Amino acid sequence: MKVVLIQLYSTKKRAEAAMIYFLLFYMIVYMGNAVYGTYIPVYFQSVGATPAQIGTLLSLGPLVAVLAQPLWGAIGDRAKTKNSVLAVLLAGSGLMVMLFPLSDAFYYLLVMVCLFTFFQTSTFAISDAITLEELDKQKSWSFGSIRLGGTIGFAIMSISFGYLAKYDIGTLFPVYAAVMLISLLLLTRFPKVSGYQSAGKKMQVWVLFKNRKLMIYMGINLVLQITLGYYYSFFPIYFRELGADNVLIGWSMVISSLSEIPFLLFADRIMKRVRLTHILLVSGVATALRWFAFSFTENPYWVLPAQLLHGLIFIVLTVTMAMYINREVPKELKASGQTLNGLLSLGVARIIGSFFGGFASEAFGMRNVFFYNAWIAVICTAGIVWLILKEKKAASVQTADKGVYNG
Repeated sequence: MKVVLIQLYSTKKRAEAAMIYFLLFYMIVYMGNAVYGTYIPVYFQSVGATPAQIGTLLSLGPLVAVLAQPLWGAIGDRAKTKNSVLAVLLAGSGLMVMLFPLSDAFYYLLVMVCLFTFFQTSTFAISDAITLEELDKQKSWSFGSIRLGGTIGFAIMSISFGYLAKYDIGTLFPVYAAVMLISLLLLTRFPKVSGYQSAGKKMQVWVLFKNRKLMIYMGINLVLQITLGYYYSFFPIYFRELGADNVLIGWSMVISSLSEIPFLLFADRIMKRVRLTHILLVSGVATALRWFAFSFTENPYWVLPAQLLHGLIFIVLTVTMAMYINREVPKELKASGQTLNGLLSLGVARIIGSFFGGFASEAFGMRNVFFYNAWIAVICTAGIVWLILKEKKAASVQTADKGVYNG
């Protein structure tokens, strides 16, 4: 009996130690997102790309994501371990990014964006699938606390790379590659997470489309993510037009990332006590207010307080959808469910936000496009309110019917 207790205690300690590697992994891998996601539009601008060309470059990647996400999701569900799939994605991203500086020709950059995105786009979806499945076994940690590592890493890299980019924007490529290498080393310390379809019954991804609620929530997420797609593509350029430099861009990203901390600390409790529609409602209102604030200010320093609203938008949409999918989707399709959500939020949404946003920026100006995005968020929020009222009506009818039946 004593031997069994010692073994159980030892196993628990090893599991807790493994979760620390998850925390460190998220901290490092999101540093890469801070470098590439924030500063690649600035790099494109520095090599002479026009707003329409930048929009095209940043939308072609998500177009590849639309094709790559289902592929990597299916591979993840069928692989012997999801870890091996994530390793390929990290290594591929790191190798592809080092090829960017070889030429600044527009069509060369188009090809490089496609190759890079093919690997990079599913990194976070597969990471979330592995983490959430391991957390189902390890109850002492929560997804919010693990994902908090990503927020801290993003904030640290945003400000530190901002100073580096002030002198040489081209350093983003070796820095990103180094981040992927460290992430790959941390991945080797993860417990092995199997693809549930590697042995046993097979399920097709189309099963997900039969889940009506999941599709509605993904649709709401898609609309709000479209406006975020424009933000991620053109905010650095718009911010510079207002008078900000790369260092101030870095600080703005620090503010936005640190604003995520309160939600991440209480994400599990919020998901247990608050309906998903109400969470989405808060995100919709925050999105509208943020874009209105961007469109009305002419002083770059007044943009910084508006960045605090980021903590009610991106992280809320990302974490709640990931947790909802992990909870509601069959285990055989967990990786596919995460990558389908990534396909919509990082693929379709970014295509629309970047591609059409680039041409809209040239036609109407970036300030006006942010204004239009605010109204898109308002319309989406109105739709969420309608959905909440519909749910309440259905619940009241069900209660009344139950009362009649009991009577």
